[in-house]
Amino acid sequence: MSAMRGLTVFIADIRNCRVRELEEKRINKEMANIRSKFKETNLNGYQKKKYVCKLLYMYILGWDIDFGHLEAVNLISSMKYSEKQIGYLAVTLLFHENSDLVRLVVNSTKKDLDDMNEINNCLALHAIANIGGREMAESLAPDVHRLLISPTSRSFVKKKAALTLLRLFRKHPDVIPVTDWAERIVALMDEYDLGVALSVTTLVLALAQAYPIEYAGCYERAVHRLKRILIERDYSLDYIYYKVPTPWLQVKCLRLLQYYPPPEDAKIRSDISELLQIILSNAQDAPKNVQHSNAQNAVLFEAINLAIHLDSNSTICSEAAQLLGRFISSKETNVRYLGLETMAHLAACADSLEPIKRHQETIMMSLRDKDISVRRRGLDLLYSMCDMSNAKVIVSELLRYLQVADYAMREEMVLKIAILAEKFATAYSWYVDIILQLISTAGEQVGEEVWFRVVQIVTNNEELQEYAAKTVLNYLGSPQYNETMLKVGGYILGEFGHLIANYAGCSPIEQFTAVHSKFNLCSLQTRALLLTTYVKFVNLFPEIKGQVLAVFNQYRYVLDSELQQRACEYLAVSTMPTDDMLQTVCEEMPPFPERESTLLLKLNQKIGDTEDKRVWYIGGKEANLERQEGLRRMASLRMNSTDSNANANVNANGTSTPTQTSAPTSAAVSAEPDLLAFDDLQLNDTPTQPQQYQQPQLPTVDPSQIPLAPRYELGFHRLQVTNDSVLYEDSAIQVAVKQEFHGNRGRIALLLTNKAQQSMPPIHIQCTSTESVSVQVENANSSELPPNGQSQRVIQVECLDVFNDPPSLLLLSSQMQLHLKLPIFVTKFQEPIQSMDGPSFFKRWNQIGGPPRENQVIFASQTPIQLATVRQWLQGFRFGLLDGVDPNPNNFVGASVMDMGAKGGKVGALLRLEPNLEQNMYRLTVRTPSEQASETLRYLLERPLTYGL
Repeated sequence: MSAMRGLTVFIADIRNCRVRELEEKRINKEMANIRSKFKETNLNGYQKKKYVCKLLYMYILGWDIDFGHLEAVNLISSMKYSEKQIGYLAVTLLFHENSDLVRLVVNSTKKDLDDMNEINNCLALHAIANIGGREMAESLAPDVHRLLISPTSRSFVKKKAALTLLRLFRKHPDVIPVTDWAERIVALMDEYDLGVALSVTTLVLALAQAYPIEYAGCYERAVHRLKRILIERDYSLDYIYYKVPTPWLQVKCLRLLQYYPPPEDAKIRSDISELLQIILSNAQDAPKNVQHSNAQNAVLFEAINLAIHLDSNSTICSEAAQLLGRFISSKETNVRYLGLETMAHLAACADSLEPIKRHQETIMMSLRDKDISVRRRGLDLLYSMCDMSNAKVIVSELLRYLQVADYAMREEMVLKIAILAEKFATAYSWYVDIILQLISTAGEQVGEEVWFRVVQIVTNNEELQEYAAKTVLNYLGSPQYNETMLKVGGYILGEFGHLIANYAGCSPIEQFTAVHSKFNLCSLQTRALLLTTYVKFVNLFPEIKGQVLAVFNQYRYVLDSELQQRACEYLAVSTMPTDDMLQTVCEEMPPFPERESTLLLKLNQKIGDTEDKRVWYIGGKEANLERQEGLRRMASLRMNSTDSNANANVNANGTSTPTQTSAPTSAAVSAEPDLLAFDDLQLNDTPTQPQQYQQPQLPTVDPSQIPLAPRYELGFHRLQVTNDSVLYEDSAIQVAVKQEFHGNRGRIALLLTNKAQQSMPPIHIQCTSTESVSVQVENANSSELPPNGQSQRVIQVECLDVFNDPPSLLLLSSQMQLHLKLPIFVTKFQEPIQSMDGPSFFKRWNQIGGPPRENQVIFASQTPIQLATVRQWLQGFRFGLLDGVDPNPNNFVGASVMDMGAKGGKVGALLRLEPNLEQNMYRLTVRTPSEQASETLRYLLERPLTYGL
């Protein structure tokens, strides 16, 4: 690059520009020169490289580059390394994954991947990893995998191939067949080169979380690799980091073992125990410097987490607890952080908390640490170690700290204080005092879940109602304004204010005054709630009816429709000749049904937002025990089942929503299954384990001999614009659908639920392929479904040409013959086009021309036109909507590409939808080079728009 004198002079000129105007002038001059040079056809490779380098320098400075892309692509094909390097650098910087020009790079990149030159392999791998688009993933992932497993590939190529494959999998996991490659990838964990082993283990970490069964072989190999490092001392001296052999690989292997339940093999368990003991013994020696400490602690803390995961009551965990007590008092912030985090894990899993309670004062002091990360881990640990013996101390400390806590922590603190107060309450009065003090202190940080839960508990416990009403009235009497407290007070006093009406300071007029004094300060939603409280006051306390009616009369004329309607209705009910209607409307609320605390659900949502799928998380002990038990149950189901295809769809996490018994009321989890709880075509809930047996082969049934099921059309048409919904439901069975499409292929998961009170015989799935659609049922064998049992089937589809009539779907058993239509449509095989300006759109629009490639229809809508809903429908049809193309903002313009496979090819489709809001009519125009596709698209779009699907 130093030989390119023109580039050097240009960079010097830019640096000498003292003001932006001079720089812009020099940039524009150089751009004009480069444009003129690129128009010449006799440029050699050196000149192209030099001009592309200038463009890259301008791009790095922040200037927009809208030309020169093809020249950069041409450089990739050069035989000279320097030119090829600049070409790949330009492509990496100037292109993004959705760029239309990426497909021009694919062939050249594939050629470099096939090259015997390792340098060219690496340049191609760098470009793939940096761009990482879907098209590259589909076309080049097999070549990247081939480089990874090839015995002739050099070590540095294998490392880059593993990390490139990891990047593609994280970006587009649905297009890479990693399950087919599991055995070959896992085998590379034994590679002698530690760099390759480290890169492959990093890849396996991600793959094992998504496909734990397919990659189960990595468990034994991770143990074997750790033995080679720690016991056999088989490692290169180049990978010793401050006396710790390859700490990165040790950490990754130890973490990988935490994604699986404890092994049943006694030999493996013995080997792991020996390894953990070695790591703990090495940690007894004080590190000589910070780097040694960091490397040693990284391995040590991961080993302690693994020991807790395997057996939290083992002697290794007892030794670890002593070490952690030393770490949480360390002067190093990172060490304190890791010590608190690991101790929280131990507290959430161990049967005895006594070793941790010895450090309770130190843990409480961590709430006032200068580092917010340490304060967060201290909060987690206090939450995990709380039990009946120390609940009052911990909750009181958290309430004191809440007054000065960071705003970033307050929402989580509020949830945890409310959960602990409910869970460990020994007296109703203490629970009420804590919760109201929490609401008073936290103010705006108290979410609706907290005061909803307070209302549920007070309503469901008669012993609590009088005390709660009196206490909340005292809070409302203070001059301090707190809207959440006002909501709680309004509800509780409206329901139970009569219980304290005879106490001094709690008369009806004093209750009304305490609430109404803050009425004008609160939001419209809270005012609406308080109006309901007032009408209940009218029913409970007729003596203050005059003051309340004055409020109703005042708010009959406000602009807010909700307040106005409530005031008018409440005034009318309150002034009726008799109080029968008033008493009926204002009856006391019945107890709430027992259910899981919404606070736990909220907290678990916050905890669950992570890609790390280890079988534990920082939380209550019951939640972790249930999480681990769910994983063991999942492993048992999937390992022992004879139907490996069906069982492979059980959630790889093995997780279910954690439940905890709460006090003063116990919460029961609803047993009703979530029929649409899909995650990448995997069920979140572990299905009931039925009796497995081989289903006899059933004869093929002619769909024309069975009438279509009644009332199936609603779910069928709903699935035109969505990928997951209920297809059919009756008193015996529910058929839910989750779909996934890419290119001309698709995958459909059918979730069958037995709604009857008796077991259902095995169900056979039959789908008939056509000339235009190929259908294959993957797991046709099934088993008997118990009551409320669920079974999942997967269907693969491939579009071969344009089609109008979807294939039939038959569900056959000894008791049932159900004929449905498979909810696949031509629009499912479309890819939306998002980036197209107006001139490009209308150029292509005019190129297609009018009939017969254009289909236009004008029709009336049976429901009022809602533009937002129409937009959702069109996006559901997988059209890319182009805003700003049509001069009328109410009109919709869309573009897409349909993939009809090898026979039909790829066909572009353009759409223009003009709603007439005054006449409630549409004008729909579809243009596509295929006459049949044009007619089909018009038909599919017209029906939902007409009937307001």
